[in-house]
Amino acid sequence: MNSAIFEDLFVLELANNHWGSLERGLKIIGDFGQVVRFNNVRASIKLQFRDVDSFVHKDHRQREDVRYIKKTIATQMPWESLRAMVKAVRAQSMLTMVTPFDETSVDKAVEFGVDILKLASSDIRDWFLIEKIAATRRPVIASTGGSSLRDMDDLITFFNRRGIPFALNHCVSLYPSQDSEIELNQIDFLKNRYPDNVIGFSTHECTDWQFSVMMAYAKGARTFERHVDIDYQGVPVSPYCTLPEQADQWFKAFKKAQEMCGAPGTAKRIPPEREITYLNELVRGVYARTDLPAGHALTDKDVYLAIPLLKGQLSCRELMRGEVLRAPVSKDAPLNMADIDSPYSADSALRRMIDQRGVSPLPAEPDARLRLASKD
Repeated sequence: MNSAIFEDLFVLELANNHWGSLERGLKIIGDFGQVVRFNNVRASIKLQFRDVDSFVHKDHRQREDVRYIKKTIATQMPWESLRAMVKAVRAQSMLTMVTPFDETSVDKAVEFGVDILKLASSDIRDWFLIEKIAATRRPVIASTGGSSLRDMDDLITFFNRRGIPFALNHCVSLYPSQDSEIELNQIDFLKNRYPDNVIGFSTHECTDWQFSVMMAYAKGARTFERHVDIDYQGVPVSPYCTLPEQADQWFKAFKKAQEMCGAPGTAKRIPPEREITYLNELVRGVYARTDLPAGHALTDKDVYLAIPLLKGQLSCRELMRGEVLRAPVSKDAPLNMADIDSPYSADSALRRMIDQRGVSPLPAEPDARLRLASKD
């Protein structure tokens, strides 16, 4: 099951913000496509498909008291307009994605060649729709707003057993959500419970476009979703929707989170050479407390520790009691690796490792006779 399609993917939820206008929908796609390219991120613009004539019961189509019905009717678009929007997303080099709310819409998404299907939080137990979506074998992302643990377990089991790439988004279905309501610790829970699936973050908060994505990425979320809109023709923008300039902040915060978290994966960090060099300059070297003869076995009273650690010198990290000197060492002189009987003194490769560490010693004091000669 290849879930690479979900990795570091931004899902830009256009929803019904086209307001039934193809011209407005295409402008949203174009405006956000430009921001996506400028920030060099992987993104998809997600549309919502409904076969409105069957989705809303014929006897209730004129109701004004049910907001969902009213908005669905008001924003209805012909299939050819939706097809044109899918093509426009593809032309912007973004992945195409659709949330189908009924079985006919699933068929239309397949007909239009959509890359990814989305299961909305409201449909997380609609098994008629879920089975229809699974039959397409396309990658699926589901949001978990309002869902129980059993709901999530059932979905994961259903899609994983069929080998269908499946990602699960932590989602709070409050529009808008306050900071205290987004509960990012849920990402930790989902990652621990479903280690074989990509975990994402679908957010509707209205306070910032930086901190939550950075925290979500650091916690391991790898797909991110927000509703998007544009300030155009005087149409009010919902507070939970993202404008192009806010998306730019969002993408840049994501890049900063990537930079600060480092390379993905579980491998142990390998410190760079300049970090090791810096720390080696803070390590204490071993110096002789008194004149020490060759063949002497070192004790704690024979040496003291001080900075700097010189190149080739024994450090506090290697000093062991009982090490035997191969050559005499003068009082206050450094004890070098070559001075003690150890594998480092006999192995040239190990010696080179030690010789590269530490700071260079001061030049040797010139012989007194040479000093006098230089004055003549």
